[in-house]
Amino acid sequence: QAQLMESGGGLVQPGGSLRLSCAGSGLAFYFYPLSWYRQAPGKERELVATISTVGTTTYADSVKGRFIISKDNAANTGSLQMNGLKPEDTATYYCNARNSRYDHWGHGTQVTVSS
Repeated sequence: QAQLMESGGGLVQPGGSLRLSCAGSGLAFYFYPLSWYRQAPGKERELVATISTVGTTTYADSVKGRFIISKDNAANTGSLQMNGLKPEDTATYYCNARNSRYDHWGHGTQVTVSS
């Protein structure tokens, strides 16, 4: 059974950095674009960043220039480097691997940006 597991969340001060990781089992990252979503309390889940199967990256305007998404197909892992964090980045962050046949989600990791 395919699983995704996020890690690396926590409490950080404004302007700080965090690196989120996504570990996959039971699926091959090579065949999937990988995305990070986030959901803040009372808000809808939003797409933060995506890396395609060929390495093309796209970002939400709100994180462009601050966040970097990457994927290691050999290790079956993905990451989201988050720099210059702002209080409005506070949310639960989810890893997603989706292709034409399957749609896999992790359980999320909490990121809180506060002084």
